[in-house]
Amino acid sequence: MTSPDPQASYPARSGGRRWVYFLPLAVLAGLTGLFLFGLGNDPRLLPSQLINRPLPEFALEAPPGRGRPLTSEVLKGDVSLVNIFGSWCVACLQEHPVLRQIAAEGVVRIHGIDWREKNPADGMAWLRRHGDPYDAVGQDPDSKLAIDLGVTGAPETFVVDAQGVVRYKHVGPITQQDWTEKLKPLIADLRKAAR
Repeated sequence: MTSPDPQASYPARSGGRRWVYFLPLAVLAGLTGLFLFGLGNDPRLLPSQLINRPLPEFALEAPPGRGRPLTSEVLKGDVSLVNIFGSWCVACLQEHPVLRQIAAEGVVRIHGIDWREKNPADGMAWLRRHGDPYDAVGQDPDSKLAIDLGVTGAPETFVVDAQGVVRYKHVGPITQQDWTEKLKPLIADLRKAAR
């Protein structure tokens, strides 16, 4: 009696499944490529669909005790900054001294959009505590205007020309360097181009 061939009870291995072993390596290589691509990009340079387009028409109520509402018409006639802020926003507190300094220089009017406040009085209480650099303030508790503007978080600031057209979007807190090297020269250039 001959003993059975030990190889006969196992099917021949197929080379067709070897790709399964390389799948994790391919996924890792792809993720590494995306990571390296992301390192070379400034996360504050998010594209905006509004660049070189008119700001959407809007009318926002002023916070209690703040006076006139903020409307798209208020922005026309001169270059201005539109700053998205909130009393809940930690990065807004970091940016706020720079906004106060910009307002003190008198180079440009700053308009504030108090975004996603749960209590309408919170934004004004925050401004009384930290200083109010804004020419006009409007409330956007339900993000209606923020959605139209493509706001991804606070703070964000838009440079709007004298015709109400968005010319630049700054994501994150404005630093002193941002003001002196980017925003202030851009404002001067927009005013020269309007002459």
